[in-house]
Amino acid sequence: MTQDKTFIEQQGTLLKKEKETVENALKGFATKDQKLKGDWDTKFPELNSTDLEGSSDEVEEYGNLLPVEFSLEKRLRDINLALSKIVKGNYGQCEKCQQEIPKERLIVYPAAQTCNKCKQ
Repeated sequence: MTQDKTFIEQQGTLLKKEKETVENALKGFATKDQKLKGDWDTKFPELNSTDLEGSSDEVEEYGNLLPVEFSLEKRLRDINLALSKIVKGNYGQCEKCQQEIPKERLIVYPAAQTCNKCKQ
């Protein structure tokens, strides 16, 4: 990539901060799956047979958290991929056309994997 070293270092710092933020958000309602790398499991509530209404609310909240977990896991995978690309020296290269991702796009979305032309 022809982006300057200072820019790439700045992006790396941003990505590390964002990784920490995403992991902290996941830790609030999920646990890391020790068997499957990059997977988190939303904590299923302990149900109380004497408080059916409260248990129902907890199960509903659990169901609402599942798509949040999925979204945060995907974001975390994208961040980790971008960080690994920085280490490998190919950060900012479009995965589809192999062209350089514009700096402006990387500023807005540091974990971008494709250029504007190739993004879906």
